[in-house]
Amino acid sequence: MKIRNSYSEQETESIGFELGLLLVGEPRVVILLDGDLGAGKTTFTKGLARGIGISSIVNSPTFTIMKKYTSDDRFHRLYHLDLYRLEGVNDDFDLEEYIDGVGMIVIEWPFQVEGILPFDYLLVKFNKISETQREITMECHGYPCKRAVQLI
Repeated sequence: MKIRNSYSEQETESIGFELGLLLVGEPRVVILLDGDLGAGKTTFTKGLARGIGISSIVNSPTFTIMKKYTSDDRFHRLYHLDLYRLEGVNDDFDLEEYIDGVGMIVIEWPFQVEGILPFDYLLVKFNKISETQREITMECHGYPCKRAVQLI
């Protein structure tokens, strides 16, 4: 487990960027983001995306449930899911397809679907200390995130 403190949105994004750089070579990584609204989950995801070479604008998929991004070299993919409104999704949305797929799978509000989450994942918890300060806790559950969490 690793705890990092962030004192700005830029610093939260930078921590995500560092983690993205450390995970860029992994074929599949599932990252679960847990925190209140406005805690920094999407800001962190922007950093992850930059870390794996994605330069397009990353924003919250709250209303679309999922957004897919591809790196500029077209080699890396990031699936950004926001399950806050999952109750409104019809059965055509195959969440397991993304969770079991290849790439970086980032899930906000993951405990809406706890029963289908994989055994190996990185849990990132955001604790809002003040308007600008966040305590970011990273817990690795299985491979491949163990080394990345040690190094960040």
